[in-house]
Order: sequence, then C-alpha cells, then structure tokens
Amino acid sequence: MVTRYDRLKEIQRLDPERDFLEIYRLTVTYEFPWDITRALELALYRTYAVPSIGRLLDETAELTERSQKRYDDTALLLDTVVEHGFDTDEGRTAVRRINQMHRSYDISNEDMRYVLCTFVVTPKRWLDDFGWRRLCCHELAAFAAYYRTLGARMGIKDIPETYEDFERTLDAYEDEHFGWDEGARRVSDATLALMGSWYPAPLAPVVRGASLALLDDSLLKAFRYRRPGPVARGLTRGALRMRARAVRLLPPRRKPHYARQNPEIKGYPDGYEIAGLGTFPTPGVRGCPVPGHRPSQTSAE
Repeated sequence: MVTRYDRLKEIQRLDPERDFLEIYRLTVTYEFPWDITRALELALYRTYAVPSIGRLLDETAELTERSQKRYDDTALLLDTVVEHGFDTDEGRTAVRRINQMHRSYDISNEDMRYVLCTFVVTPKRWLDDFGWRRLCCHELAAFAAYYRTLGARMGIKDIPETYEDFERTLDAYEDEHFGWDEGARRVSDATLALMGSWYPAPLAPVVRGASLALLDDSLLKAFRYRRPGPVARGLTRGALRMRARAVRLLPPRRKPHYARQNPEIKGYPDGYEIAGLGTFPTPGVRGCPVPGHRPSQTSAE
C-alpha cells in the first residue's frame, strides 16, 4: 500500500536530468494536479502584465472573445506533452501546433523565454505557499529540464539551465517590463470573468475577489487594480492553506490526473483531435496575424 510520501521517495531515486519527464509527470499528475493547474493559470496570467504580451493577446481577441476555447486549447496542448512525452506522435503534434500559432505573430525571443520561465517558477512559488508539501531539489531540477526541452523544441534561444537561473531571469524581466497597457487590462478582466463563469453566478464576484487577493502587488499595480484588504487576503490564503493541510492527510492518488480531466475544460464534450486544437490565423481576420507581423524563426517541432 502506497503511503503519503512514498511517491516522493520514488522521485528522489530517479535522475532529474535523465528521468525529468517521469519526475515531472509524477509530480504534476499524482502529487499536485489541482495545485499545478492553478499555478499554471497564474503563470500565464502573469505574462499579461508585460505590455508587449498583453497587448498582443488583446489584438488577437482570443482571450477576450473566445476565452474558454483559448483556455481549453492551451491546457490540452500542454497536457498532451505531459501525458505522451516529447517523442511520440501526439507530443510532436502538440508542439507543432504550438509553434504554428506562435509563428503567425511577431513575438520576441525574450518574451517567449519569459513565458517559459513562468511555467518553471510559478508552480514552485505556489506550492511553497499553498502546497501540502514543497517541491524537492529533484523536482525543481526536473522542472527546469522539462521546460528546457520544451523551449528548445519551440526554438527559444538562451534558455536558462537551472531552476535558479529560471527564477533570476523571470524576476529581472518582470522588474524591467511589467507595466500598464489598456489591452492587457482587457485580457486580465476577461480571464477573471472566465474563472468566475466556472461557478454558479452568485459566486462569480467571490471568485474574482479571491483571485485578486492572490495577486502580488506588482501585478495589481500593472493592471491598476485596487489592492485587496487584509481580510480578503487573509481569508483567501488561509482557505488555501487549510486545504493543503487537509490534502496532506488524504491517501495518495492511485491514478494520474491529467489536465484534460479537469472540469474547467468545457469546450470538447465529444473529444478532440490534437491537430485541430488552437488557432489557425487567417490574414484579414481580426488579429490574425496582427499588424506589423513578420515570421518568427521558431522550430517546426
């Protein structure tokens, strides 16, 4: 019978450079599926506060007019690689779709690298605050190796090597680039509205308030949101920490839980084809591609 920390012991017996996919999959789908989902949502949300990213997302209208589809497609494409790996037909198809979408827009390598950094750093910081345990050094190294591999297949240059390198790169980029943009604020508002839509209508304002209570001051300032009061922050963070203590007492998960099983994924009740996920930008349609587009040099894989 598997006990609460047995899977952590299994992870610590693996080599994070050689076995990074197995470690990442164990951590994400067995140990922290709910927490990693929330952390990756926050990771993507952080990127809106970089005006060049938030403005582009507003111009494409994908997150303001088709929020649920954009959420579903992003989660499912990333999830496909976790479930099937990089070197399978499914994994290669998912990465190819991600690259095809990105190549349609004028996105700098620095912005792409920053987004990659959020996927490594935000889960660690979320679990430090709200996880039933913290990530171990093997998991941090495996997260860095996993996203180095994904970044390389996306054609991103100058990818950080270690978790600490990812963290330094993220913090420096946010310090330099976070700022106000009207389009980014629209994307932020649309994302908060989407999260509220997953619950009964009377709870939507509560969800929005709780979401704002989880944002750090740099995000609140960039989007020009009023800083939540100490009661709202205390209740929200306290509830998440109570959840963590409860989860710690539960028996370990016996089956993996993938993002495609999340109730927030609502757009494909009859299933989906990986090659059909995401957007297919068409010239002349709003935001597809955006004005000033020049083809980027990302990898086809």
